[in-house]
Order: sequence, then structure tokens, then C-alpha cells
Amino acid sequence: MDHHPNNSSSCDPKSPLLPIRRPLQNQNFSFKSVLPTITNYLFILLGPLACTFICLFVDLHDHGSSRNMLAVLSWVFIWWLTEAVPMPITSMSPLFLFPIFGIASSEEVAKSYMNDVISLMLGSFMLALAVEHYNIHRRLALNVTLLFCGDPLNPPLLILGICATTAFISMWMQNTAAAVMMMPVATGILQWLPEGRLEVHPAVNRFRKGVILGVIYSAAIGGMSTLTGTGVNLILVGMWGSSFPEEMPISFSTWFFFGFPLAVVIFFALWGLLCLCYLSKGSRGVLSCYIDKSSLKREKELLGPLDFAEKMILAVFSLLVVLWMTRSITDEIPGWGSLFRGRVGDGTVSVMMATLLFIIPNRKQEGEKLMDWNKCKKIPWNVILLLGAGFAIADGVRSSGLADILSASLGFLKTVPQLAITPLVCLVSSSITEFTSNNATATLVIPLLIQLAKTMSIHPLLLMVPGAIGAQLAFLLPTGTPSNIVGFTTGHIEIKDMIKIGLPLKVAAIGASSLLMPTLGKEAFIFLD
Repeated sequence: MDHHPNNSSSCDPKSPLLPIRRPLQNQNFSFKSVLPTITNYLFILLGPLACTFICLFVDLHDHGSSRNMLAVLSWVFIWWLTEAVPMPITSMSPLFLFPIFGIASSEEVAKSYMNDVISLMLGSFMLALAVEHYNIHRRLALNVTLLFCGDPLNPPLLILGICATTAFISMWMQNTAAAVMMMPVATGILQWLPEGRLEVHPAVNRFRKGVILGVIYSAAIGGMSTLTGTGVNLILVGMWGSSFPEEMPISFSTWFFFGFPLAVVIFFALWGLLCLCYLSKGSRGVLSCYIDKSSLKREKELLGPLDFAEKMILAVFSLLVVLWMTRSITDEIPGWGSLFRGRVGDGTVSVMMATLLFIIPNRKQEGEKLMDWNKCKKIPWNVILLLGAGFAIADGVRSSGLADILSASLGFLKTVPQLAITPLVCLVSSSITEFTSNNATATLVIPLLIQLAKTMSIHPLLLMVPGAIGAQLAFLLPTGTPSNIVGFTTGHIEIKDMIKIGLPLKVAAIGASSLLMPTLGKEAFIFLD
């Protein structure tokens, strides 16, 4: 997308982030115009056809339940991969496919679409919408950028500030939401730079690429550190709870103890790669001509001081984080959740804090609260339904016996030394996630790893956690995750730029997981055994 600094619309924070493609008028009919429609219907038929083929010709040597589950899986995943049917609708298909094929009753399937993890996500989305509505994300980004800008300009520190801000925001909301929130801030900074590929200094274009890549990858890295940062972590926790209900659930603080140090290591690997590849020695002098602290201060002054509504949202958000962190700490320090005999979950806290937003007045108009339901219409129900489908599929794979059969395909891991298991699981999962969504990868891989861990007689989390981490390493292709698409659509980066940074970053992430899982991971998770 071309940016024109002199165009007033490009400086408008409400202007669309992604390019708008206007339909061409008076288009003549041609075969090319109907080809996408034909292809779409072929993909729609491909799902039921694959399901029918498996039911008729595949024999898994059981009573048919695992075969039926495999058939349903093929149907659902073909529709997911091709998006022939909208993903939210495909995510609801287990509600009718499972009962029809005798995998589970409709009531059993429906329970997967509303549990503590789903309620945690709903509450978090409401808080994220409040933060976005009152422009708090922009204020936070500018404050941190001012802190790291330097005077005169220090490009490595500026990139560090932008990436750290994105990662921090992504810790508390979905990666895509964090990327969408930060991309206008990043492109706003880049608007101060001259446009063009040939007539401007190469250091300007390299810096521009580094900023965009930093935002999309920092969103993924920040999401690893908390349960609410990404749907993959929530899928992991949900599958752990449903597969091992007698075990202690993974709490927010338990995951943070492992996820945050891992994210920090990967984050600094990203920063080092960006500085090495996209910042040259002469970049400081070139960029100082266009970016300085005074420009950032003017942007900040336009926002004005914090008003009552913004202060209250920050207070509610801070209280939520504290309650999440202290609900369940250790066996010796059980946390405040023990007062309720384990009946309170992270979702309980999330919805409770979100409810306060509909009670506290915003002091802007008489009777108006911080949030109302009209503002919540932007809740991404597609993510909610996808999570529910993931939990339903995980239960179906386990109860049908399909997990026992499919785990044999990963049987080669049984002969691998234990220290090599984590990097191999990460590698397999991170390869799959380049071609499917992160959540779909976790939904497919984690149930298999659970069964594999049982046959290997090792703690399931020693396989489940690396599988979940690997599912979040979609660093190579724009289609790997919506966050990548947000950055790619700006027009500042190309696929070769993503591979240039994404490949070594993926290797660094797998290496960090391999080092931390047998050490810090055991300290964090094995006490759950």
C-alpha cells in the first residue's frame, strides 16, 4: 500500500489500515469471472466426498467410530483449509456431524463451545474492545516509543521500543488484535519517512521493512507468554483439562512462569536479527532527518491527558492481571482461588472484570457506561467458535479411539533420545502451522501427542507444550497467520523478507524451547503430575 505523507487522509487514525479495492464498473462477463465460483463449489463438495470415501473404503480395524471420526476430520479440515465455507460456519459443523456419525451426542458436543476457557476469551475480548475504543493502545505505544526513541535518534532502540510495545499488548489480547492495533502506530511513524524504492536512501527502506516485520513477529512472540495471548495456549489448557480432569489445571501464573522467559529469549533473538539485517551503520544519520522526539511529542499531545474513563479501564485491566496472576500460585502458596475451593477459574475472573465495564459510568454523557453492548458487536465470534470446534474435535479424537491409531504415525519419536523430543515435536508442529492456522495445527497435533506420551510413559506436557509452542511459529509465509497478513498487506515487505527473518527466528525459537522445556518447563509443569 502506498503512503502519501502529504495526504491528510493518510494521517487520519480512522483511515483504513488495509487497502480498499473498489469494484470495477461495467465488467464484461468472461469464464475467468465465474472460475472462482466453480472452484468454490468444487471445494465445498470435496469435504463430503472425502468423508464418504473414508467411510466406504478405509478400514481402521475397529467398530467404525475411529473411521467415522477420521471421515469427519477430513470434511472439517478440507473446509478449513480451502475456506470454501466461512470458517465460523465450518467451526460449527461438529454440532451436526458428530451426532449424525455417532461420535457424540449433540449435548456433549455443545458443551465444548462454552467452558471456562471460552468464557476467559469472551471477557478478554470485551476488555480489548474497551482499550481500543478509548484509544489507550495508541497512547501506550507512543509513550513507550518516546521512551526508546533516543535524542538524537537511536534506530536499534526505536525498533526495540516498537517491538516491545507490540509484544506487551499481545500478552493480554489475541495476536491479530495486537498486530492490527500496532500497525497504524508503526505506519504512522513510517509516514514521516520519504516514499519510493529508488530515489530514497536504502537505509530508509530497510528500516521500514524492519519495523513491519518487528510488529508482526512481536505479536506472535508476546502471545506465547500468557494464556490469553493466543488461542493455541487456550486450546492446550482446554485439552489438558478435558484429557486429564483429575490433574491440577494449568493456571495463568503457571504458564507465565514458563512462557514469559521463553518469549523473552525469542524476542531478543528477533531484535538481534532485525538489527543485523535491516539496520546499517549509517542508518542513524539518515533516519534522524525524518524522525525525532518532537514529532512523537506532538502526536502524544493530540491525545490529551488521561480522562476518567481511560483511568478506570486501566484500573480494571490492571486488577484483572493481578487476579489472574494470584489465583493459583504454588502448592505452598495456593493463591486466592483456594478460598472458593477451586470452583473459580480464569474465565470467571475475566467475565467478572468485563462486567464492571458495563456498570462503571464513563462520566462523558449522563447514564453512559464505560462499555455498552453495541461496542461488543466487534467480538470475533469466529475465534470463539474455532476454539469450541477445537475442543469438540479433541474430545472426539480421544473418545473414538482415533488418537490411539494416529499416534502410531509419530511412533518414530519413541526411539528418539528424550533431549531430542522437544526440538523434533516443535519442528513437526511448526512445519504444519505454515500451511494451516495456528489453532487448527494445535487442534490436530496435541491430541496425538497426548496419546504418544501415554505409550512412551512420559509426562504428557513434555510433548504437549512443545507442540503448542511449535504451532505458534508461523514465521515464513503471509498466510501462516492473520498477523502476517496484516503486515504483508501494507506493501512494505515481501515473502523473501519474511523468510530472511522468519527462518532463523524459527530455528532460534525451537532452540530456546529445547533448552527451556527440560529445565524451566519441568519446574513449572511437572508439579502438576
